Amino acid sequence: MIKFEEFNLSNGLRVIVHEDNSTPMAVVNVIYDVGARDENPGKTGFAHLFEHLMFGGSIHIPSYDEPLQLAGGENNAFTTNDLTNYYCQLPAENLETAFWLESDRMLSLAFSKKSLEVQRKVVSEEFKEHYINKPYGDVWHKIRELTYTTHPYRWMTIGASLKHVEDATLEDVKAFFHKHYNPANAILVVAGNVTVEKVKELGEKWFAPIPAGEKYQRNLPQEPKQTAAKKLEVKADVPLDAFYKNWHIYARTDKRYYVVDLMSEILSGGGSSRLYQALVKEKQLFSNIECYHMGSTDAGLLTIEGKLVKGVSMADAEAAVDEEIKKLQADGITEKELEKVKNKTESMIAFEDMSVMSRANSLAYYELLGDAAWMNFELEKYGSVTTEDILQESRNIFRKENCSTLHYLSSN
Repeated sequence: MIKFEEFNLSNGLRVIVHEDNSTPMAVVNVIYDVGARDENPGKTGFAHLFEHLMFGGSIHIPSYDEPLQLAGGENNAFTTNDLTNYYCQLPAENLETAFWLESDRMLSLAFSKKSLEVQRKVVSEEFKEHYINKPYGDVWHKIRELTYTTHPYRWMTIGASLKHVEDATLEDVKAFFHKHYNPANAILVVAGNVTVEKVKELGEKWFAPIPAGEKYQRNLPQEPKQTAAKKLEVKADVPLDAFYKNWHIYARTDKRYYVVDLMSEILSGGGSSRLYQALVKEKQLFSNIECYHMGSTDAGLLTIEGKLVKGVSMADAEAAVDEEIKKLQADGITEKELEKVKNKTESMIAFEDMSVMSRANSLAYYELLGDAAWMNFELEKYGSVTTEDILQESRNIFRKENCSTLHYLSSN
């Protein structure tokens, strides 16, 4: 059980403290309840742009990295379609440095045309390098456009179009900041060799004076149920034909999420998994094959992705995948298979919880989902999944009308 205490500051900032005196370090994690799904469809990529802008200096601190490095710390951040997370780790005796840095950029970034131009260029180059010039780089742009008609998951975190970031004005950026980056829309987690009393003292000193802002009320258009199979064929200059089959699944807080998560492991969790054994090892149709999902907050996708062995036809590859799915739907799985993936999941969670950084991140994430205490009950939720649940969900999810297929063909 991960123990923690929670309190709120007067401006609405939620604060979680996890004490662990077995380490000399402290972790400060600030999670903002904003991701790519919260963007204007005509101005996408802003949440990710802010991941970069937040390191561009704030009103009283021109450089974020330098003071943190002088205090012996390191930092990073990530953005998803659902959230934005900033985290740093430093010696516990220098904890106040992190409070000073994080509170100042929450209070106000030093908005300038120069900072915007620098970060815009960085993001634009990232877009070009990873999503335009890289082989298979546009795959997920195409999959999202194919599978989503309504929900903002239809664009990627990097943005739907490079032009959106290129055209972003300083006024656009300021408006996005003031809407989302405030105490009412954030969670602060402090973990490691700290005390609740010290965190309260520093929280009152550095964060409490920041104006609360308005809590962002999310009201996103929901994706309608898919009623007909979809298919898209693309030709590109890539080395191998690639195959992507996608099915709509459940939200992260739905109890069926755990069934789907274990089912994806049974299908492709390592060398002894069903798809690898049948389609890579025995039939040698794919050079590699995976089944995975994004763990997205709103209803997401389950994907089977594979690179075909040269000379294998897409029709044969797809038929072989369909055959494995039909076996699962007809016969289900054994207790032994289920126990194996449950044990693997338990080991993975235990390994993650060894790191104080991971614990802080999990507390922030589960609090954002609804309650930080949920992280202590994940194993129970996985443990309650039965072979019958797997059978039932394989029939619910792997329906023809729920499927969108992308054939990404090599033009060579």
